[in-house]
Amino acid sequence: MSPEALSVLISEIAHELVESEMAGSLTHDLIPPVEKIAVMRPKDRAHGDWATNIAMQLAKKAGMKPRDLAELFARELPKSDGVKSVEVAGPGFINITLDSASSAAVVDAVLAAGESFGRNDHLAGKTLNLEFVSANPTGPIHIGGTRWAAVGDSMARVLEANGANVVREYYFNDHGEQINRFAKSLVAAWAGEETPADGYKGAYIGEITERVVKEAEADGIDLNTLPRVDGGVDKDGNPLGEGDSELREEFRKRAVPMMFDEIRKSMKEFRVNFDVWFHENSLYQDGEVTRAIEELRERGDIFDKDGATWFASTKHGDDKDRVIIKSNGEYAYFAADIAYYWNKRHRTVNPADIAIYMLGADHHGYIGRMMAMCAAFGDKPGENMQILIGQLVNVMKDGKPVRMSKRAGNVVTLDDLVEAVGVDAARYSLARTDYNQSVDIDLNLLASHTNENPVYYVQYAHARSCNVDRNAAAAGITTEGADLALLDTEADGDLLAALAQYPSMLSQAGDGREPHRVAHYLEDLAGRYHKWYAAERVVPMALTDAEQALPEDERKALEISKNPEPARAAARLKLNDAARQVIANGLSLLAVTAPEKM
Repeated sequence: MSPEALSVLISEIAHELVESEMAGSLTHDLIPPVEKIAVMRPKDRAHGDWATNIAMQLAKKAGMKPRDLAELFARELPKSDGVKSVEVAGPGFINITLDSASSAAVVDAVLAAGESFGRNDHLAGKTLNLEFVSANPTGPIHIGGTRWAAVGDSMARVLEANGANVVREYYFNDHGEQINRFAKSLVAAWAGEETPADGYKGAYIGEITERVVKEAEADGIDLNTLPRVDGGVDKDGNPLGEGDSELREEFRKRAVPMMFDEIRKSMKEFRVNFDVWFHENSLYQDGEVTRAIEELRERGDIFDKDGATWFASTKHGDDKDRVIIKSNGEYAYFAADIAYYWNKRHRTVNPADIAIYMLGADHHGYIGRMMAMCAAFGDKPGENMQILIGQLVNVMKDGKPVRMSKRAGNVVTLDDLVEAVGVDAARYSLARTDYNQSVDIDLNLLASHTNENPVYYVQYAHARSCNVDRNAAAAGITTEGADLALLDTEADGDLLAALAQYPSMLSQAGDGREPHRVAHYLEDLAGRYHKWYAAERVVPMALTDAEQALPEDERKALEISKNPEPARAAARLKLNDAARQVIANGLSLLAVTAPEKM
């Protein structure tokens, strides 16, 4: 019996107690939904297989003492198949012990469902637009964007496992001053001049510059003939603004697509595949910025003041109103944000029910205006729009911070991290920590093949389970005739309980937008598997001389453990295979490989 099945059973009993008028003043509407009824694994196995605090949750509503209400549940629970015994403890905890066969039923459930085990459809019917990374196309993906790549893609996989339709989206900031600074940096490199004070540095600037020169030459364009003064026109024949030039525009129009291609390539190699690559510039070219502003004006949330156009964001909880068109006629950056959200919610294909933005730590100040904009469009902040803020990543080696990149100057890039430790270790290490917390990445640890390395520890559990299968096959042991009721040792019970917790963990990870829960679960499962492997045998193994000399009761226990009868060996093999399947399922949610040998 799984924790989910126990939650359903507890809910049914609660409603029956209301019907029988034994639950005091408790009514049906006061009983929480099944998914809110907590069933937990006790820290002390002596307290049972599972525990619930439902009596303490409902006691005040029922006008009863928690222990008195708990006793009513304790009287009813053992009437259900699979429940061996129930005990009330402390102020009203209900400890539940299952019979061996009921505990082990999860094995058949895992093996029957395979890759689908734990997946559910409680987010079905919802389209979630998940925007993450969204780095400017002015350089390689830095370590902060790399964290969002690992977390964002893992989150998308978790949400899909909960039934959601997820649109992975990358927003290219290819409009505005940062692109101008990028172009200026390239022109300076081409001319052999120092990088502008507000420009971009790093070897990649020289590399991109060389590629632009070669491409221009191939097209028959001599960059030396282009004016390097203000004025001229862009590739579409539009007048260039102040500070622009034909030469800079030539570099911009060629270099930005090159950076796009590099970013796409890095993402693909990092096992992140986006459904939509959205260009900020398209919002201006297609007139969506103007249309979105007019929509807000019709709603009464746009006003003109001091020659500028403002969004009345204080009407919707922001700390101050926001300029969206400056007095000189230029759009403020927030104007594109307004249009972009409107675009996500009203697309012809996959309009977003929920728009999730994954932003860096330096964007915390944007939350107020973004939520105000969401409300101004008639949507619900926190529901239709959700903003997640990721914290900093520190890369360490030999106990010291790593700051220098081969290509990007004094930052560490995605490609640097992958080169140092590989995709598996990079993705796992970045996804296993709550994005609300800063994280230290130890390159020496992640490159090591030791149990201190979290990704190795989990992957090794999978490889070890595959080795058990190979050894069992060589010994002629199969799962035929397996009696799962024989999985009755403490090590069996701990591993079974861990397997049973996978579905609820997956649901919680999706609802909480917390993919790190998957990694934490896998490490716990791997730990229980390694302990089980050390304590339980599938393939018979002779006792050592030292073990033969143990007292009779200890020696017999070891003989049973190391030389299981066929039905017990078959049952253990099935448990081994179930553990392997769940480990593989969890690793796939993080896009980390599940090796068969290590």
